[in-house]
Amino acid sequence: FSLVLCLGATKDMGKMLGGDEEKDPDAAKKEEERQEALRQQEEERKAKYAKMEAEREVMRQGIRDKYGIKKKEEKEAEAQAALEANAEGSLTRPKKAIPPGCGDEEEEEEESILDTVIKYLPGPLQDMFKK
Repeated sequence: FSLVLCLGATKDMGKMLGGDEEKDPDAAKKEEERQEALRQQEEERKAKYAKMEAEREVMRQGIRDKYGIKKKEEKEAEAQAALEANAEGSLTRPKKAIPPGCGDEEEEEEESILDTVIKYLPGPLQDMFKK
């Protein structure tokens, strides 16, 4: 009687201890189906979010058109094109913009400054400088 119980117990104990388990013949098929279902769900999720993002982008573009706003990429592309156009054929770095009224008219400015100073001099000194 005890011998029969021992044999039955050892079979169950062997499974618990990591012995030979009965393998499900359909396990590989079930796992493959599960992986395929996960892939399909992931693709559906990506498609859903791509569609939502496309709708948002259409709305954003409508707002940009309405208010005359440009995308960051467009601004950068225009700035880069402007730099390339300015530097075309040049071997040096791009020239800095010169503010209007600077550089070319130095002689005239000096004369006008001298004239201003002469105006404030006493009469006899003005006559001396005008000659």
